[in-house]
Amino acid sequence: MQRRRFTKEFKLSVLRELETGKTASQVCRTHELKDELLSRWKREYQRDPQHAFAGKGRPAREDTRNAQLERKIGQLYLENEFLKKAVATLQEKLAETRKGA
Repeated sequence: MQRRRFTKEFKLSVLRELETGKTASQVCRTHELKDELLSRWKREYQRDPQHAFAGKGRPAREDTRNAQLERKIGQLYLENEFLKKAVATLQEKLAETRKGA
């Protein structure tokens, strides 16, 4: 028997049904869920509603991508600062050269 996978939207809709006044038994019977599973979803949602049901692997990939982009921004910032200093130095030398000529 293969495991069923539930989307974040499905889990939230099931929890909303509980908030409307249905009992956990009714909701579980309607959606063919085990009581333990529903309890786990409730706990996870109560613990951190914003990050509940993030899924497997996806947040890590997003976090990794964000970290890569932040590193790239840092590298580009450093390169930009280096180039600004190099241009300023070259402009000073050019000005000195023109004064001396």
